[in-house]
Amino acid sequence: MPRHRVVAPWAASGPDMKSQVTIGRPFGVEVTLHVSWFLVAALILLSLAQRFREAHADWTSFVVWATATVTAALFFAALVLHELSHALVARAHGLPVHSITLFALGGVARISRDAADAKTEFLMAGAGPVASALIGASCLFVARLLGWQPPDEAASPLLSVLVWLGYINGSLALFNLIPAFPMDGGRILRAALWWGTGDAHRATRWAARLGQVVAVGFIGLGAFSFLFEGGLGGLWISFIGWFLLNAAGASYQELQSQELLRGLRVEDVMLRDCIPVDGRTNVQEFVDRLLLRLGARCFVVTGSGRVLGLVTIHEIKHVPHQAWLSTTLDSVMQPLDRLHTVSPASPLSESVEIMGRDDLQQLPVLEEGRLLGVVSRNSVAQLMRTRAELHL
Repeated sequence: MPRHRVVAPWAASGPDMKSQVTIGRPFGVEVTLHVSWFLVAALILLSLAQRFREAHADWTSFVVWATATVTAALFFAALVLHELSHALVARAHGLPVHSITLFALGGVARISRDAADAKTEFLMAGAGPVASALIGASCLFVARLLGWQPPDEAASPLLSVLVWLGYINGSLALFNLIPAFPMDGGRILRAALWWGTGDAHRATRWAARLGQVVAVGFIGLGAFSFLFEGGLGGLWISFIGWFLLNAAGASYQELQSQELLRGLRVEDVMLRDCIPVDGRTNVQEFVDRLLLRLGARCFVVTGSGRVLGLVTIHEIKHVPHQAWLSTTLDSVMQPLDRLHTVSPASPLSESVEIMGRDDLQQLPVLEEGRLLGVVSRNSVAQLMRTRAELHL
């Protein structure tokens, strides 16, 4: 169930993006495989081999496994094209796309910000199902040209590959049109509600709630099927429903987080009292004298009367304990000229996007070349909790 998602640094929704393998950069978009995909790929390969063996008793084991392998690889390519369609439409409308990750139940195109209008959201969401439908229709069309007559079973390995890909991609297109946010169909519904109400946040709230209802329906249907009809199909349907329920809930929490940040600027949350420390200080002295005693997590590294960079507990963790005495802070710090910086008047949401996109814990706040402080994930999260408790 491929979908796209906005990078949300305050939430840990979706798959663990650190457990992944990069396989290429088509059109400049990094494509990675989450480790869970390998399990699903193995299951797909086994199920295809079983299907072809049962349908074609005259095929040798080599032909069965070769056909299953080619089919699984092409299905994987079709999933990549599905996600790339989202990414390319987003890029055409000025939305930066950082990567695509395929995992157990589909894919995620990581886009740094949401669509600016309902039309863009509609086009982005609809691109995936359209791509899958075109792939499916093309496969079946070529199969017909090569002599396949539905509903007969395809006779040759080539026709078997084309027919299976045709049906599965068509099914994928239809399945993704189910109005369960954040699936493609749910995002199409969100775009329609957005266009009708003129309120993106209200449209997202309604679409997410409907997505949760649909997910509960899947869980109930799967449980009923398993209890009264037997087989593992019901459990699979329930699992999909559980996944959708979690995804819809995470999307709704992401919406609430965005609303809590609305109207806030960096200066509303930045830490202004960063503690200066000489860059020639060794890590051992820094930890004993400052880090453990003061409880602060971010320090400004200085030298020759100017700010050189920042050092946090994140940098210290990567220094072996036996090297603490011989390692100085200026050798492990984050140099100021290599850091992303923001101004105090910048919208806080932009800083959150940057930290999430680049996996940063904090950003320096500069004004006319002067370091005024830092904005961190922890400070943003604390402010959001306070505003939520006060219902602001």
